[in-house]
Amino acid sequence: MRRSVLAALIVLLSAAGCGGGGTNTDCGLDGCAVTFPRSGDASVSVLGISARLVGVDEGQATLEVAGQTVTVPVGGETQVQGFAVGVESVTDTEVVVRVRPGN
Repeated sequence: MRRSVLAALIVLLSAAGCGGGGTNTDCGLDGCAVTFPRSGDASVSVLGISARLVGVDEGQATLEVAGQTVTVPVGGETQVQGFAVGVESVTDTEVVVRVRPGN
């Protein structure tokens, strides 16, 4: 029984991420990692909410998540509409954001 519930959860999370516009989405039991290109206007629908990279400035990423604009430092996390949104890394070419159900 536990294995079937776990398998169903993995399938659900895997199907929940839909990348677009050059994004890459990787979902697992700990939420979804979304890789946004730093250039361009990319958005993604993940775990039933939309997320878009607005910009990056001095080690902080500004994101629009579920209709709310938030600024999160690299290594930081904030709560948005019941989801935890964190910025894992920022490079010259991409920004990696993790979205997971909040506590």
